[in-house]
Amino acid sequence: MVAGLRFFTERSDAGELVLDGDNGEELMHVQPSVAIVLGNRPLDSPGTLYISTKQVIWVSGTERTKGYAVDFLSVSRHAISRDPDAYSSPCIYTQINTGDEDDDESESSDSESNEALDLSKITEMRLMPSDPNQLDALFEVFSECAELNPEPVEEDEQEHNWFFSADQPGLEMGLDEVPEWDSSQASASTIGHLNGNSDLARNVLELQINDQRFEDAEEMESNNSNGGH
Repeated sequence: MVAGLRFFTERSDAGELVLDGDNGEELMHVQPSVAIVLGNRPLDSPGTLYISTKQVIWVSGTERTKGYAVDFLSVSRHAISRDPDAYSSPCIYTQINTGDEDDDESESSDSESNEALDLSKITEMRLMPSDPNQLDALFEVFSECAELNPEPVEEDEQEHNWFFSADQPGLEMGLDEVPEWDSSQASASTIGHLNGNSDLARNVLELQINDQRFEDAEEMESNNSNGGH
């Protein structure tokens, strides 16, 4: 699967969207009159926004062959933006993972708006419904569909998640002093929804605490046995 934003051309002769029904893709929401801004480029005239269980699709209302799509697996963050200092109009703001480690550099070019559109360099997308009151409903649909597409964990990375360094904060504290796990550090950000899974980290921490208790109990039993002799 290609990471990042792509041109959308999957339409039938009648102009209807062609979704991947064989793999369970379903259309969840249709929102007309939504303008789009890609990166630092100018605002596109309003079109129709389609949100499925797999991807976000925008098609132009004036040019039949013009459309963009991004899989939820490539959407690293989405949020409602109403701050005029961040952008002039209220919108759904998304950050897109293009698979390029130099994403920040590729998006910072001042000449981007004057160059031919290269979707591989687009790391931000803004969606503006004609009625800003629709932003909350759109955000809820975004969040629901994003949760259906959790970021896959590489096998090596999953294995390494079970190892902790000996000097990790909390391990040398008393058991009653281990700080409470804050799930917001893993699953949310100050600007919106960040895809992630805090359950694994919580379970690992609880397992680690239980192991520590078990080791302490064994050590005490051993000391008592030695003292008895």
